[in-house]
Amino acid sequence: MPDSRIPLYVITGFLDSGKTTLLTDTLNMDYFNDGQRTVLLMCEDGEEEYDQQQLSHRNCRLIPIEDQEQLNTAFLQEIDRRYQPERVLLEYNGMWPMDILRDLKLPKGWGLYQSIHVIDGTTFEMYLNNMQSMIIDMVSEADMVLFNRCTPDMPMSGWKRSIRAVNRMCEIVFEDEKGEELEVEDILPYSLEEPHITLDDPDYGIWYLDSLDHVDRYVGKTIEFIGMVMKPEEFPKGYFVPGRMAMTCCAEDMTFLGFACVYDKIDLYQERDWVKVTAVVKKEYFADYEGEGPVLYAESVTKAKQPKEPVISFT
Repeated sequence: MPDSRIPLYVITGFLDSGKTTLLTDTLNMDYFNDGQRTVLLMCEDGEEEYDQQQLSHRNCRLIPIEDQEQLNTAFLQEIDRRYQPERVLLEYNGMWPMDILRDLKLPKGWGLYQSIHVIDGTTFEMYLNNMQSMIIDMVSEADMVLFNRCTPDMPMSGWKRSIRAVNRMCEIVFEDEKGEELEVEDILPYSLEEPHITLDDPDYGIWYLDSLDHVDRYVGKTIEFIGMVMKPEEFPKGYFVPGRMAMTCCAEDMTFLGFACVYDKIDLYQERDWVKVTAVVKKEYFADYEGEGPVLYAESVTKAKQPKEPVISFT
């Protein structure tokens, strides 16, 4: 995140997802209870209301935003001029397009510090089924995704994989109804005790996403799977990416999931060939990762038939 004089915190989520509760709890934290001039921009009214006396005690001024046309650069500049904030919180309306935020030019000295997307676990499935594209749009911009009001019987492991498919870098947190953080056990369709893991077609996406979060689990193990050959131009000679196309929302929203793989005979294969890969997983720095991550060292690569379902779906 940029080092800015005036940090901007953006909280997204649907109505009654818990945004107001999160911000109220945040303002009670020692870090925010330091007397700094704070402006809270509120874009919708939910069931929970802010305590005006508490806000005043925290040196926080609440500014309602009635409609999306009001949220523009000129408005923020006026906020900056009139209130001279040292910190800004924005509770965003989940029904407004994210493009409004993307297109905003912030006043001089302001900088986006953190974006948090809040999800009510009791209604997540309903929104996922009916407003999937809007959820994906908000999740894709988040530094953190916070699930609240969760119970142990909810499929949190699956939800975590769905979020990770959309946003590979964000932090994902689950809380119960009391706001206590929950440990989410990863449910995997294969045994981590085995030195050689053979991935069935539906398992590839699960393995890929779990490897992003827990690469150390797989270091030294042999992985076998069927994937499509991709040869990025910027990759060094002898490297390619075996992987699968994945659909996170709709047919127009496709992404390729795969890790760098070292194989000195990759010139025998063409882009988009289907191959069976048997490779050992190592953890190494790779420029495309901008850090360390899984790098596969192929022991064998052989021709394979296209799977019956070539595209992985996280919907």
